[in-house]
Order: sequence, then structure tokens, then C-alpha cells
Amino acid sequence: MAEAAQKQKMKNAKTAITPTRDENFPEWYQQVIKAADMAENAPVRGCMIIKPYGFAMWENIQKHLDALIKLEDVQNAYFPLLIPMSYIAREADHVEGFAKECAIVTHHRLSVDEKTGQLGPDPESALTEPMIIRPTSETIIGESMKNWVQSYRDLPLKLNQWCNIMRWEMRPRIFLRTAEFLWQEGHNAFATAEEADADARRMLDVYNKMYEEYLAIPTIPGVKTPEERFPGAIETYTLETFMQDGKALQGCTSHNLGQTFAKSCDIKYLDKDGTQKLAWTTSWGLTTRTIGGAIMVHGDDDGMVMPPKVAPYQAVILPFLKDAAEDAAVLAFCDKVKKELQAAGVSVQLDRSEARSADKMWNAIKKGVPLRIEIGAREMAEGKMTMTRRDIGKDSKITISADAAVKAVQETLEAMQKDMLENARKRLQTQVHDARSLDDVRDFFAAEKAGGLKLDYSLIKDSAAFEALQKEFAITPRCLPFADEGQKVVVAKAY
Repeated sequence: MAEAAQKQKMKNAKTAITPTRDENFPEWYQQVIKAADMAENAPVRGCMIIKPYGFAMWENIQKHLDALIKLEDVQNAYFPLLIPMSYIAREADHVEGFAKECAIVTHHRLSVDEKTGQLGPDPESALTEPMIIRPTSETIIGESMKNWVQSYRDLPLKLNQWCNIMRWEMRPRIFLRTAEFLWQEGHNAFATAEEADADARRMLDVYNKMYEEYLAIPTIPGVKTPEERFPGAIETYTLETFMQDGKALQGCTSHNLGQTFAKSCDIKYLDKDGTQKLAWTTSWGLTTRTIGGAIMVHGDDDGMVMPPKVAPYQAVILPFLKDAAEDAAVLAFCDKVKKELQAAGVSVQLDRSEARSADKMWNAIKKGVPLRIEIGAREMAEGKMTMTRRDIGKDSKITISADAAVKAVQETLEAMQKDMLENARKRLQTQVHDARSLDDVRDFFAAEKAGGLKLDYSLIKDSAAFEALQKEFAITPRCLPFADEGQKVVVAKAY
């Protein structure tokens, strides 16, 4: 036993993260977040604190996605955090879908009990109507749309807000499932059913562009099965992604709400023919869950691997400081390189810390910084620098001229972004397997194989046998891929 433990310890010593992905994927995920200093559990149960490095990644996601959203003529706005319970109650399916996740505000003042000395809600401060901390904002935004939409000339109305929401989570996991998380939620209104459905599909395309071109994560676009739809929607479109351990993760959703919320919120407009008509609405959202997905798609046993387009900084300059007489000159040279790269639009950090060179390097590796640029006194004297890609490692290590640094860095970042997507796409193609029967489904998950299955939708639709398999193996239908025209369904375990 002692010998086996020592061998395992030696194996683990070769990686920065323990356990490795193969040994314990869920724990590996937590350790990557810790090593990259991205987030931590909050003192508030079920919530997280997003630390500066993790939040910088979210800011980049937000920046790029916000620009894509605005290209669709959507305007940003902001709506209240608190939603009157009566608003939520207007739509029966919506209430049922979120009832178990809602946090409720019932009082507006605290007081100290004279007998016990305990602080608590002042009994005399009970609200006349309880307020729900928004789990999503269809109902309260619908109330504004009712006032803003009067005529066909007011349509389409396209709104988006960046905010936090709360859905009480019993089994929290940083970035993936927390009681409070950050997201954007879009809410659009149209004059016709055709416009609304086209919008819901179009916004899914926008998300797909964000996932593939910026996060380097390949997706399976499709439509949710009826039982997996958003409460109150007539259709929910989704991007499903697969993590390295073979489990699925819902990347985002876009909902065709039909006239469901228009009816409950009374969103009507005067049409060209002089008649009052109900609007057709959509909603769509993407959350900080994307960060968790990026970790589980791209990370390795040494830590995070950041896609260059969303990395908090795309390159880190590591000065090798050995001689006090030369250190100032080395730092000045590094600062010059940094400014040249920044002027070219590359985000760069210069590590001026007094840590050992090896520690600086491993810190950059664990954080997943796309490029490491090493400069010492010898490199400075020769007008050169050493550059290494995070996704490939030491095999990518090259020496370049300082005069050619800008072009070399830009081309390398572009190549890395493309390679990360291509490698993830190749892996996805090996993770979803064909199945011909429910027996195949049972055999696959009973054998604890990684990945998901694709099979004829008719085999699981209204099937009691499949429902039994769902309970036995904790699997769900992820989506009906567009590529299969709704005839096939992807089934997998999921986060």
C-alpha cells in the first residue's frame, strides 16, 4: 500500500492540479478555479464570490456578447430586482416552473426582540404584497412593454439587461449552479408569430457565434423537448455542450414565448387595420455558467487554458531577474515590449513581483494565460524573447526577435484561438454516439461510459421505459438537434 501511494504521489507531482481530470473530475474542476484564483464560495449559502481574475473573464464575455447583441438592434435597459408576487402569479406555468427556486421578501425593516435580544423582521413592517427576488424578468418587463407598446409602429421592441438573478439552489457549484449568478436576459416583442420565432432562432445564432468564435467551444444547436421547455414558452431553443468528462452542459437558451406573456401582461398594439392585437414575445439568456463550461472544455491537469479572445490578459511577460545591476534595465526593456503590444491591441500583464522565476511561470500556467513571454538579461542584450503557448506547452517554445514581437504575438494568438476550437470540436465528435434502441441506452450508461447518445426521438417520446431509465441513470434529453430536423434526440448525464 505504501509503495502504491508513493507511486501515485509521484504521478501527481507531475501536474500542477491534483487530483487530475481522470482521477476525480469534479474535484479537479474546483481545484482549477482555486489555482487560477477565479472565484470562491461566499459566506452566503449557495452563493459565490467572483474574484478579479474570474470577473475579468466575465467582463470580456460581456463586452463581446453585448456588441453582438447590439448588432441585432437590441437596446440595453434595467428593471427592478424585486418583482411583486402578483406579477409572477399571472402565468400559471411560469409560477409552477420557478416556485421551488424563488426567494421571497416579506418585510422592509428589522427590529430587536426586547425579550430575547434577537434581531429579526419587525412584525409591523410586513409588506402589503410579498416581493420575489427575480428568478427571471418576463413578468415585470412585460408590465413595461404593456405601457410602451401601443401601436404597430412601436414594434419590434427589443430590450436586454445585464443583471444578477436568484434561483435557490440546493446543490451549489461555483459558476455552474449558484443561488445568485450574473447573466443577460433579452426580451423582445413582435407583431407576428413568424417574426418572434425567427428572432428566437436568430438570437441562438448570436450565442453560437459567441461560443464558437470567442469561447472556442463547439455546440449542438437544437430545440428542447416539451418537458424540458422554459415555463410558459411554446418553444425553447438551446446550445448543448459537452465537457471533457462526457457530461453535457446547457450553454444558453432562447425562448419563443408565443403570446403567453402578452396575454398575462396585456401587451397589445393597434394594428394597421385598426384592430387591437396581442404581441408575440421572445426571451433569451446567457450566464456566468459559460465560465464553468470554458474551464471544463479547455482546462488540463496544470490548470486553466484561456481562449485568447476572452482571456483577462492574452500574454504575460516574465522578466528573469538575477542581477540587481541589470534588473532595472531588464524591466525597462520588458515595459517597452508591453507598451508596443498594448498599442497593437494585445492585453498584456508584466509580472513585476519578486517571486522566483519558476513560481511566476507556474502562476501563469495555472491561470491559463494564452502566451508566456520570457525575457532575461541575455534576451535583452540580443533583442530577443522566448514565447510559449499555454495550450501546447514547451513543445511550442520559440525565440523571436523583439522587433517582430507584435506580429508574432498576434498571429500566435489567432492560431491558438482556432486550434482550441478545432481540438474541442474533434473531441465533441467522439463524445456523442449513435444508439438504435433503449437497450443500447441502458447498456451504455450501465457501463458508465463517458459521453452521450443520439437516437430516434420516437423511441423516447411518451415512453414509460425511457422515464425509468432517466430515473435509474440520472439522464435527460438534452435537445433535438437542428441538423437532424427534429428526428433525433441527444441523451446524456448533465451538469
